[in-house]
Amino acid sequence: TTACFVVKDEGPGIPEADLARAAEPFVRLEHSRNRETGGSGLGLAIAKAVADLHGGSLKLENRPAGGLRAELCLPRR
Repeated sequence: TTACFVVKDEGPGIPEADLARAAEPFVRLEHSRNRETGGSGLGLAIAKAVADLHGGSLKLENRPAGGLRAELCLPRR
């Protein structure tokens, strides 16, 4: 069996062309974010690495009404 955690927000979402690379290390799609304002571009990369290491998955998709849906699934052991 699998345990899944879903987070939905109401922000601008992620451009479709950037969804695949959004979980790569050090990728910051919000250009106003930098070391001074916070964020290193590692959060989604770490979540994906944890999922991969445990045989799970991280899925990102834009919500039809706006915002992003992130789903982290891990096998239950």
